[in-house]
Amino acid sequence: MCGIAGIQLRDEKLIPQLGSLMHEMVDGIVVRGPDSAGVAIYGDRELLPEEYSSVSLLDAPGDTRQRVAERLSHDADVSVENMSDTTFIRAKMPSDQLVALVREIVPEASVIGAGDDSVIYKGVGNPMDLRETYRLSDVTGWQGVLHTRLATESAVSAAGAHPYSVNGLSVVHNGSFANHATIRRDLEEKGLTFDSENDTEVASRYISYRMQQLGEDLQTAVEALSEEFDGFYTLLVTTEDSFAVVRDQYACKPAIIAEHPDWVAMASEFQAIAHLPGMEDAEIFEPGPGKVYTWKR
Repeated sequence: MCGIAGIQLRDEKLIPQLGSLMHEMVDGIVVRGPDSAGVAIYGDRELLPEEYSSVSLLDAPGDTRQRVAERLSHDADVSVENMSDTTFIRAKMPSDQLVALVREIVPEASVIGAGDDSVIYKGVGNPMDLRETYRLSDVTGWQGVLHTRLATESAVSAAGAHPYSVNGLSVVHNGSFANHATIRRDLEEKGLTFDSENDTEVASRYISYRMQQLGEDLQTAVEALSEEFDGFYTLLVTTEDSFAVVRDQYACKPAIIAEHPDWVAMASEFQAIAHLPGMEDAEIFEPGPGKVYTWKR
C-alpha cells in the first residue's frame, strides 16, 4: 500500500502555488505510506534556471562537493546540496554532460534522476517531515509528483523510494509487477543497466526505452506496458511535457482523477486533492481498468 499524488498546471498564474498545493497533498496520502517519500518537480526556475540541469544521487560520499568543484569550471556555477538521503547537484550545462561527469567523479553513488527541467528528491522517514526537508511549500513549477511508500517487497531504503526517473521521465507506483524479473532480463539483453532491484525501476526503464529507442509517444509506451506487465497496480508517469495515469485490468488499486480548465490532478485518495482551487467545478472520475489517460502541456 503506497500513496500517489500529482498535478499538472494549465494556468500559468498557478505556477507560484505548485509547492503549496503539493504540500497539502501529502496530508492526504501519508496514511498510505509512512516509510519514505519522494517528489519530482518540473519547471521550478529557482531550483533549475534556464540553461541549467540537475542530477540527483543516493549514497554520495561526503566529499562530493569538493570533488565536483575541483572538476567543473567556475563558469558551470555548480551547487551541491543534501536533501535528506538525496544529494542534489545543479550546474550550467546540458543534463547528459552533467550526468556523465558526475558518474565519473563519484562512481560509487547512484544516479536517481537528472534533467533539464526536472528535480528529484527521495528519502527515508515520515513524509510529513520530509516535505519540510524538501522545502516543498516553496517550490514553483508547472507539474509535480508525490509518492509515500509502505515497503512490502523490499527493505525500507532511499533506493526503494519512488519516483524512479530516467531521462526526465518519472514513474510512481502503487502495487507490484509479477513478471518484472523477466522484463528486466529482456531489457538487460538490449543493453540497459539498472540501479536497484525494485520493480518500479523496470517500469520506468521500459517506458523510457520505448520512447527513446523506438520513438513512441508516452501514450503508446504506457499502453505497451499495460499489455506486457502483469500485476496489480496504479501508475503515474510524467515527462518534461506530459502526465499519464494507468491502472491494471482489474483496477483494484485506488485512484481518482480530477480535471479542471486550470489543472489536472490524480491521487490515491480524494482527500489529497480536495483542496485544489476550483474543485467544485472539476470533472471527477475514477480511471477505468486498463485504460491509459494522458495529458500534454
